[in-house]
Amino acid sequence: MQRKGVLCLGNFPLEKKLGGNRRDGLPRVAFPLGILQEDCGEISCDRVTLKPPPGTRGEGGPARTVHAEAAPDGAPRTGRARRCIYLCASMRSPNMALFKQQKVEDVYEIGEELGSGQFAIVKKCREKSTGMEYAAKFIKKRQSRASRRGVRREEIEREVAILQQILHTNIIKLHDIYENKTDVVLILELVSGGELFDFLAQKESLSEEEATRFIKQILDGVNYLHSKKIAHFDLKPENIMLLDKNIPIPHIKLIDFGLAHKIEDGVEFKNIFGTPEFVAPEIVNYEPLGLAADMWSIGVITYILLSGASPFLGETKQETLANITAVNYEFDEEFFSNTSDLAKDFIQKLLVKDIRKRLTIQEALSHPWITLKEEAKVQENKKVDNTQLKTKRLREYTIKCHSSMPPNNTYINFERFARVVEDISLTERGFSTLAASHDSLQEDIDALVSIYNEKEAWYKEENESVRHKLSQLKYEYRKMESLKRHLQDDIESVGASLTGITGKYADLQSQYESLSQELSEELKWIQDLMSSFQLENEACVNGNFDSVFNKDINESLMELLNRSRCEEFLTGLNLDVAKSNQ
Repeated sequence: MQRKGVLCLGNFPLEKKLGGNRRDGLPRVAFPLGILQEDCGEISCDRVTLKPPPGTRGEGGPARTVHAEAAPDGAPRTGRARRCIYLCASMRSPNMALFKQQKVEDVYEIGEELGSGQFAIVKKCREKSTGMEYAAKFIKKRQSRASRRGVRREEIEREVAILQQILHTNIIKLHDIYENKTDVVLILELVSGGELFDFLAQKESLSEEEATRFIKQILDGVNYLHSKKIAHFDLKPENIMLLDKNIPIPHIKLIDFGLAHKIEDGVEFKNIFGTPEFVAPEIVNYEPLGLAADMWSIGVITYILLSGASPFLGETKQETLANITAVNYEFDEEFFSNTSDLAKDFIQKLLVKDIRKRLTIQEALSHPWITLKEEAKVQENKKVDNTQLKTKRLREYTIKCHSSMPPNNTYINFERFARVVEDISLTERGFSTLAASHDSLQEDIDALVSIYNEKEAWYKEENESVRHKLSQLKYEYRKMESLKRHLQDDIESVGASLTGITGKYADLQSQYESLSQELSEELKWIQDLMSSFQLENEACVNGNFDSVFNKDINESLMELLNRSRCEEFLTGLNLDVAKSNQ
């Protein structure tokens, strides 16, 4: 059963401290006056009916039922834990981010570190006034838009706004918020039971009935989120914690809302984020995202929980993402020989690429594998001899994940690492300084070796490149030399041809000049002859020897033509032998 809304007055600063909270440029935050409380089934919660306080905006309205937390023995708590008041629903606006401008050390005693990430550190803390223990998450703020270090303020405000909207038994609770120049500090519910998978891996055996109980709690938490149109977007084993593992059925808590988003109707949201092993295909393909992405992650978690194997995990991140987009998985007989058909059907209907055909949270909660009674499940799953192997494989999976897990903004299994640290400190306490120096020196050596290897590889690559270029240049040079020789041969051949042509031209020129001189002489002789003809014609007008003379002239001209062999030179003379008869 879940409780939907306990909010204590101690979570908020007094009204007089709010007037100066204008450093971030936000409008003045009004003092919270009310929150709507609905039905609660929490065993440790007592219903208390209160009317709006006099002088408030709710005065004169109907009485509402709110809740007071109960002490472990059942008696209502006193002091700040009972000061639950009628509050106005406006303070639950997603955009409200009330950060106390106060040193967190003034209110809480900060203890040991529980975990760390790239830009966040989680430490155990104790409230000085009540002695209550919490987890303080120190989030490093980004100091400028150009900087890449730290988290942007709007992202922190989004996470805080979402945490302020949710109050569910299977979700971590936000208790308080502080801010200084460098960090935003979230005071969160202390979840000390470790990760769910670590807890199950330590068990001797695991039945499907036990697995179903834990999956049901995960579904309940996600159902609450989806009812508020909130998608977690980072559901994975590391973000599924146990409140206390020392009870028969530990209570699950969903943590780390750094990637969570409110899904608004008509607003398209796309992003590429999350852990590759658990992200949905629509994230990999950069498609519009919605609540269905969480259901895919639940399918992957269930697959791993029942088999100890990851359905899509490849040798590389690219291979993992390719398996996800292709929905490339199968129920290996080695891992699922003793798994019921209902469990496989539950997983199959979650690992569907089409979000329209993927199970919704309500459909998942109504699935027979979740709703079926234990007796029916025993009949459905008759093979129960090899459950020990499941926990063994799950143990191997968790060890492998922890050994290769990068830093993240969530809790880690503190107890496991605390034991390791304690053993190391007992056996090597006297050599801590030497070990630190050795580690530092080894890191320097590794760095130098890495740099040397990189430079050597670069030099080899450059050497191969230069060698290849030299080979190409030699080939081109030989090719040009061959072309040069061919060109020289062609030039010499052309030169020889030109020499021959020049000689022939000189010979022809000489012949032409000789012929021209000869023709000139012949033409001169003809002109002289014609002149003599004209003189004789004038002298002999009535002579009888005209015909004889004309015959001699014709014979002389024919002889001349035969001697000259150039009739074209006579055309310009306009000679007509017949006219001479006149």
